[in-house]
Amino acid sequence: MTRHIKIILAAAAMFFFAAHTSDAQSQSFRLGQWVEIHNSILKELNATYVDSLQIGRIMRTGIDAMLEELDPYTIYIPEEENEDLQMMLSKTYGGIGAIIHKKKEENVIINEPYAGSPAQKYGLQCGDEIIAIDGVPTKGLESQESSNRMKGKPGTSVTFKVKKVRTGDTLDINIIRERIHFPDIEYAGMLDDTTGYILQTGFTENVAADVRARFLELKKKGMKKFVLDLRGNGGGLMSEAIDIVSLFVPKGSLVVSSKGNTESSVNRYYTTSEPIDTLMPIVILLDSGSASSSEIVSGALQDMDRATIMGKRSYGKGLVQSIRPIAYNGQLKVTTAKYYTPSGRCVQAIDYTHRNEDGSVGHIPDSLTREFRTAGGRIVRDGGGITPDVEIDSQDYSRLVYALVLGGVIDQYVIDYARRHAEIPAVKDFHFTDEDFEDFIRFAKTQEFDYRSSAKTLYDQMKRELVKDGLAEAMAPELEAMEKALEMDKERFIRLKKDEIVPFIEEELATRYWFQEAGVEVRLRYDSQLKEALTKPLI
Repeated sequence: MTRHIKIILAAAAMFFFAAHTSDAQSQSFRLGQWVEIHNSILKELNATYVDSLQIGRIMRTGIDAMLEELDPYTIYIPEEENEDLQMMLSKTYGGIGAIIHKKKEENVIINEPYAGSPAQKYGLQCGDEIIAIDGVPTKGLESQESSNRMKGKPGTSVTFKVKKVRTGDTLDINIIRERIHFPDIEYAGMLDDTTGYILQTGFTENVAADVRARFLELKKKGMKKFVLDLRGNGGGLMSEAIDIVSLFVPKGSLVVSSKGNTESSVNRYYTTSEPIDTLMPIVILLDSGSASSSEIVSGALQDMDRATIMGKRSYGKGLVQSIRPIAYNGQLKVTTAKYYTPSGRCVQAIDYTHRNEDGSVGHIPDSLTREFRTAGGRIVRDGGGITPDVEIDSQDYSRLVYALVLGGVIDQYVIDYARRHAEIPAVKDFHFTDEDFEDFIRFAKTQEFDYRSSAKTLYDQMKRELVKDGLAEAMAPELEAMEKALEMDKERFIRLKKDEIVPFIEEELATRYWFQEAGVEVRLRYDSQLKEALTKPLI
């Protein structure tokens, strides 16, 4: 009997090995077959297609379509786009350090110079017009072409013909380009006598060291409670996330683990340095734009009961990407693993492995998520991002405000304001007055933008569907009455939404005159979600 069982087990093992080997061979065969078919099609097209082939465009479209079937994070980066990859990884580029405004038929307008940038050092201001770049007139150039001409290797020079916003003088200004770095820490300061605050917008190289330095500075100022704002932070380097967690938990603590499609791809990452503070109460703010490394930090500190997570549920990106070199100096950013918080949960919310018939993907339903427990025994769940310990709604904005911001109306007004005002008061004393708002209304009335309310857009959509169904004529009296009730002129709607609009204008003006940190200070002035978080008890 024992010998018989051994024979059965051996046969089963052989069958499993054979099946596994066969599957691997089959997949390898299919891959080779696909490559051969692909090359055959291209050769045949090149030989017989009626028109000349745009080989580069065809191949790029094919590669992008193939990778799109996997997930949005696996992408091909050709050699000519390597600078964009570096910008993504390190938030750096060579240039003058300014945001521009550009319409094809107009000159380049300096919209927002960065503090300490060459643009600021050489005296460029919001509203200055760039007439020419190295002798090339900017009228007629697209925005991207203008931007590309302004960028360049650090240490090289670029000459601008500039019409100054205040005096109207035309000057030639030669600027030496520098390596421009967008800091991941946009703001650090005290919210009150005992509450320190850091706004972190990314996870590029050395951000953990920056968080460490800013935290210690705030501690010297009397910080007794720490708020780390990761709202809108889409993530970045996992190593930086691990280093940030290391600041607040004992050395040797498990922060995150990752697992690919093989046993050898399983990795566990622990803190390797001594913390700077393991006792101070921590609040982490999240929203639906907080993803990846933001979720590693918040998930780890939540699992260890080291921080109270507040705000809204995070995005749910539990996938790890690696950069792989490929032929002709290209790069493949490829998803290689899923990551898991210390309690064992994966926060991935979208299931890319099971697509619908139309190719779309869906979120993992809450009913299929599983329970895990924090170090203190609290229940947390997987499959849907990081759920806050304390849920706090963010402020909602009307459709009009989105139209004014995204349509560039506020941006254009701020440039116009800067042309007419040499200075504004210091940030703590600066407020947009009633007289200023009347000035904005006069400007906005001259601009073309879609100022319909959300209700009016739904009405317009409903009316189109009724026309398609042949019901509009029969319902004409009702439709006319509803349209009349929903109709609102531009000026009236703007006045109605004054309290929503003014904070955006104040923030943009503060940024133009006093640079980026000043803009954040104004934003904090109106941040209702943050203010509510400060009143909540901690875990």
